[in-house]
Amino acid sequence: MIEKFLTPKGVKRFETCGNWIEFFTDKDLTKFKVNNADFCNHRFCPICMFRQSRKDSLKISVLLDYLEQEHNRAFMFATFTAPNVKAEELRGEITRFNKAYKELMRRPVIERMNDGFIRKLEVTYNGEQVITPEYYIRARDYCDRKNLKIGDPQPNYNTYHTHFHCIFSVSKGYFSGGRYVKRDRWLELWRHVMGNESITQVDVRRVKRADVNAASGENDAKGIDKARDKAQFEIAKYAAKNTDFVHSQEVFDVFFNALHRRQILTYGGTFAAANKKYKAKELEHYKTLDQTEYVYLVFYRWLNQYVEQKRHELTAEEYAAMKKIALDESPM
Repeated sequence: MIEKFLTPKGVKRFETCGNWIEFFTDKDLTKFKVNNADFCNHRFCPICMFRQSRKDSLKISVLLDYLEQEHNRAFMFATFTAPNVKAEELRGEITRFNKAYKELMRRPVIERMNDGFIRKLEVTYNGEQVITPEYYIRARDYCDRKNLKIGDPQPNYNTYHTHFHCIFSVSKGYFSGGRYVKRDRWLELWRHVMGNESITQVDVRRVKRADVNAASGENDAKGIDKARDKAQFEIAKYAAKNTDFVHSQEVFDVFFNALHRRQILTYGGTFAAANKKYKAKELEHYKTLDQTEYVYLVFYRWLNQYVEQKRHELTAEEYAAMKKIALDESPM
């Protein structure tokens, strides 16, 4: 599907992505960290999409911890949507979203309530011809408003749904103070900047930090509750699901052309400043330290499955160079 969009060299890189990987491993080969590999780093490569999503999730967790602990910030999660569009309208719709969001951030009521944001663009494709049980559960409010039942024709079949997931940095007193913006006001403002009164859905909710685990009496591994987990996941996940864009060549072409050279993940305000610190490795102390004892450097090659080719015990220099963050990078 992607071949016609790439140079011959790009096709070769895409085809061979992950053909060989060199890992740091523990003694029992149950914990893996990538030392070197031939990843292609293409936006539409499923392997690289997965790896980038994990990296983004780790970064967002660190940024939230840093802003909360050193700047006394709280966080709000929001999703901005609009009605589905046809294939030929998708690229223009993404441009419309970007312009509308910039205008929304300039509104005085929004400028007063936050000092930074993370914004993630996501596009999904509706390839279901009828209302399935899964879709009904996922979009029950929409189905009930339209009086749609399971098995009915799907009104949004063969259309694309553009939306933004956002995390806003707000003061700790925002949710009880005079700057709080209610959901209906968000909807009113989003309709206005989009120039579309048919928009019915804007989701806004507080992102909380877990205090104590009720069962164990101890903080959980990440120190976060389900609300923060959800916000972090929604922001970090892919711009488009590979199960959507491999639906057909036609659908893939639409996704590729619409997302080509688009900025998917955007940082603004305090999040942009924190991201610079992250890139400069000034926030490493917020990452969870990995307590695993790594023993080997192992080279794998893909031969219908990953097969070990060679292994040696780590030297002191190799061990010192290893990343100490707790992130298992095994694709196996």
